[in-house]
Amino acid sequence: MSVGRRPQEAIRPGRGMAKKHSPKFLQIVEQARTRIPECSAIELKAMLEDGSPLVVIDVRERHEFEAGHLEGSVHIGKGVLERDIEKHELSDNARLVLYCGGGFRSAIAAASLKDMGYSNAFSLWGGWRAIVAEGLAPQLES
Repeated sequence: MSVGRRPQEAIRPGRGMAKKHSPKFLQIVEQARTRIPECSAIELKAMLEDGSPLVVIDVRERHEFEAGHLEGSVHIGKGVLERDIEKHELSDNARLVLYCGGGFRSAIAAASLKDMGYSNAFSLWGGWRAIVAEGLAPQLES
């Protein structure tokens, strides 16, 4: 397994993205992605099964989390992550995987945790959509 590699190349606006994001947002996402390790949904599945401690953090908005989330994940919205992360009493080297809808917000969040001293915070490239596509979450009713 090659956890820590960049699963995707640079972000290409307008190609394969579910949403249209602003250029400045994409710029800070790309900057964050150069500083943090990322994993794919397949690698997340392996991490969940390898027996080593793992904390999965959903950084989406509360309504997104309530609409569906990875079983066992902890919700800490991106807007309060830096304020609330220490309430969970995680060691600085705890293995963390952060996810959002597609991997952009979680990359920024993982970079922020790195700045706070968390040395093993991954961002899940593809986010919730990749979790669902990989079959890691139950199918949700429409």
